[in-house]
Amino acid sequence: MYHHIELAYLGIQVPDPTSLNSFFEGVIGLVPGDTVDKGTLTWRDDEKAHRLFIEPGDANDATFVGFQAVDDAAFEQIVGHMHDAGADIVEADTATCAARGVDRLVSTTAPWGTRVEIVTGLAAAATPFHSPLMPSGFHTDGVGFGHVVFITTAFEESHRFATDVLGLQQTDWLEMNLGGGMKLEVRFYHCNERHHTLALGRAPFDLPQTLHHVMFETNERDDVGAAFDRAWTSGLPIPNGLGRHDNDGMFSFYVASPAGFQVEVGHGAKSVPAEWDGNRVYDRISSWGHQPVARP
Repeated sequence: MYHHIELAYLGIQVPDPTSLNSFFEGVIGLVPGDTVDKGTLTWRDDEKAHRLFIEPGDANDATFVGFQAVDDAAFEQIVGHMHDAGADIVEADTATCAARGVDRLVSTTAPWGTRVEIVTGLAAAATPFHSPLMPSGFHTDGVGFGHVVFITTAFEESHRFATDVLGLQQTDWLEMNLGGGMKLEVRFYHCNERHHTLALGRAPFDLPQTLHHVMFETNERDDVGAAFDRAWTSGLPIPNGLGRHDNDGMFSFYVASPAGFQVEVGHGAKSVPAEWDGNRVYDRISSWGHQPVARP
């Protein structure tokens, strides 16, 4: 399957959703999305009504991730594929669809523990997207709102879920030694021209959060630098400073959110054509940079 789905939205549960307001708006440059229900805050990076749902709760982690089928035929094809693969699928009621701002929704649970939702008809926002801090906007047209990366001990099961149930294609993978007997393994998956919409990392043991990071790609390189300056000024940890990834060529940095998960802001990742022949192993994360930033 190629370009049948795009990353539609991500749901994150934290004790106080307002604790992320200044981070998403003042550092990342997102804008508030439409109201969906009491207590839940949403955020946008384009013309859609919402791309992030920040719900109140104790999980302090991603709880659901949505993929939008590009049309009704693709939705039926994907749902049929999931049935054939043996996935336990639940069709949402009208109230749930309304809360997500979609026409139809089916869900199943991924081996890494997050609910995966397949939807159609993600609503457009009532107003055009404009972020004073991101004048170029974000790259989302035809590729979804960004990418998400989960870390899991159920790595092999999650890989099979991504490819056999969701129908994603592996783009490439990373294997490298971290020293001290530790090994890093990450697999990257695409479903359209974005180099990876989903990535999965192998965890040596259960971690407090399965969500490692969510990525937003800017339309202009300078907006990454401006976001880095804001991240620096915020005082938040910067696990990886400016650098360029080896596999997707993304120029980016990573900042830790107040909730612990990271956000990558980047620009210029390579596109994946329909006939992709680059599925190979890489032995380093970055061709340069992405070093931890030490504060004085």
